[in-house]
Amino acid sequence: MLHYAKFVLVMCLLVSIAVTSCAPAATPAPEATPTTPAAAPTATPTEVPPPPPPEEEKILVVALGADPTFLDPESVMNNESGFVMSTIFDGLTYYEPGTSVPGPGLAESWEVSEDGKEYTFHLRQGVKFHDGTPFNADAVLAEMDRILDEAHPYYIHKQEGIHSFANFTWGLVTEYKKTDDYTVKITLSEPHAPFLASLAMAWTGIMSPAAVEEYGFDVNYNPVGTGPFKFVEWVRNDHITLEANKDYWGGAPGVDKLIFRVVPEPSVRLLKLEEEEIHIMADVNPEDYARIKSNPDLVLLEQPGLTINFLGMPTELKPFDDVRVRQALNYAVDKEEINEFLYKGAAVTMATGMPPILWGYDDSVEPYPYDPEKAKELLAEAGYPDGFDAGTMLCYENPRGYNPVGIKVSEAVQEYLKDIGVTVELQALEWGAFLDAMRSPDQRQMHMRGWSGDNGDPDNFLWELFSSDTIPIGNSSHHTNPELDQILRQARVTTDFDTRVELYKQACRIIHDDATGIFINHTLHVRATRKEVKGFLLNPLQMFFHMHLVSLED
Repeated sequence: MLHYAKFVLVMCLLVSIAVTSCAPAATPAPEATPTTPAAAPTATPTEVPPPPPPEEEKILVVALGADPTFLDPESVMNNESGFVMSTIFDGLTYYEPGTSVPGPGLAESWEVSEDGKEYTFHLRQGVKFHDGTPFNADAVLAEMDRILDEAHPYYIHKQEGIHSFANFTWGLVTEYKKTDDYTVKITLSEPHAPFLASLAMAWTGIMSPAAVEEYGFDVNYNPVGTGPFKFVEWVRNDHITLEANKDYWGGAPGVDKLIFRVVPEPSVRLLKLEEEEIHIMADVNPEDYARIKSNPDLVLLEQPGLTINFLGMPTELKPFDDVRVRQALNYAVDKEEINEFLYKGAAVTMATGMPPILWGYDDSVEPYPYDPEKAKELLAEAGYPDGFDAGTMLCYENPRGYNPVGIKVSEAVQEYLKDIGVTVELQALEWGAFLDAMRSPDQRQMHMRGWSGDNGDPDNFLWELFSSDTIPIGNSSHHTNPELDQILRQARVTTDFDTRVELYKQACRIIHDDATGIFINHTLHVRATRKEVKGFLLNPLQMFFHMHLVSLED
C-alpha cells in the first residue's frame, strides 16, 4: 500500500506539470524536458480474478408411472396429481415431516371451541402466492367461496369430469368469515374429528385467487400456490416442470428445478434411474427390488404403507348381491401366493377396509384363507354350483403406490376364479379413462380398486370407500349397509379418541363380513432414489411433502 501511495503522488505531480505546461503564457518558454526521478517506485498491478463460472442448475427429476389428470387440489383425487400438487401448494395445516400428524401450515396456530364445531385459524403473515398475490384471510375466503358457493362463477362442481374431496373435507361447513386480515373462523354443523388432518391433505392446498380470476377453470392446468415450487410448464404425458420458490416460508428449496417425468413402463423407469436420467422413482416394481438393492449407486426406501388394494364387486347386481358369492370369491384367491410371487413379499394380506398399522384396526379380524372347496360350497348354496360368467372387470395397467404390479394382480385373480367356474374378461383402460368409468354412477362391473391414506385417519378409508354417502365416487361397489353407515357417522362426530377406536373396530368386522370386494393386500410404501439425493423423506400418505428439504450432492 505504501508503494502504491508513492506512485499515486508521482503521477499527480506529472499530471500537474503537464497541465501547467499547457497553460497560456505571455512569453514563450523553451519546451520542458520531462524527467523521471530515479527513485520512483514501480507499481505492481493488482490482479482481478475472473468472475466465477455460473453455477450449474440443480435439477431434480422424479419419474411418475402416469400423467396427472388435473392440478387444482379441489378438482382431483388421484395420486399422480397429488404427487405434483403437494410440491406446489400448502394447506392451512401441514403434516410434520415423515408423518401424518398435522402441524402448522399456512395457519401458524388455531383454537377449537369446546363443542368441537368452531375453528379459529391465525394465518401466517408475509406469505405470497407464486404470482405475487398476498396470502391472507381474503385469500382463504376466496378459496372457500369457489368450493362452497354455488353462485360463484368458478364453483368447482360446475366442471365436468372432476373428482373432488370437497365434500369430504368441507361438507360440514356452515359459516366462514374473517375476523381480521390474518384470522379466519370456520364453523361446522357438527364436530368432525378428522378436520385438522384433512386440511393438510394435498387435496386442500389453497389456490391464488388472482389465478382463479385469470384462468377460471383452467387453473386445473395453471396451478398457483404458496408451496416450495412454482409451476412452469406441463407437456401432457411427458413432463411437468417446476422451479424453486426461493421465498418459500418454510425455507428455500435445495434444488433449482423439480421435474416430474412420465415414464409408464417400470423397466424403463429403472433404467433411467441407473443411467442418472432421473433421481427418484415414485412407484417401484417389486420385481426390481433386488436389483436396486444390489446397486451401490441406488437406494431403496421402504416403510409400512397406509394402503389397501382390492377388486370391487357390483353389489347391486346378481349374483354379487348375495354375500355368499362375494365371500366365495374371497376364498377362491390365494392372496399369500400373490404377495410372495407378484409383490416379492412387500405386502401383507388384507382382511378388512383399512391398513393394520392404522389406529382403530381390529387385529381379531382374520383375512379370508385360500380355500377353493369352501368357495365352491358357498357358490352352490347361492345357486351357482357350476360357477357363472362375471362379465368384464375394469382394469388399469400402470403401477400404483397401493398396487405396484398394476394389471398383473387382476390377471392372477382371473386364473384363480376359473378354478371355481367363474369367468371374467379384463378390460384395460388408460388411467384417466379408468377413473371416469370406475367412478361413474352407471358403473356395474367388477373393477380394480385401491386407496392410499390421505390424512392418517381411519375415516379416510372406511367412510370414503364403504359409506353409502360416498356412492359412486368413493364407494364404487355401490354397497349399502345401514348398520355400518350409522357406526361410521358416529365415529366422524365423536371427539373422544377411545370411543372412535371402538367404533372403527366394529366397522372392521362388518366390512370383512360384507366382503364387497376381493380383498388382496396392503403394500409397503416404497421409493427408489439415486445415492446423491439427500433429505428425501418417505411420508405415510405417499405424497411428496417437504420437497424443499431435498438436495443433490455432487
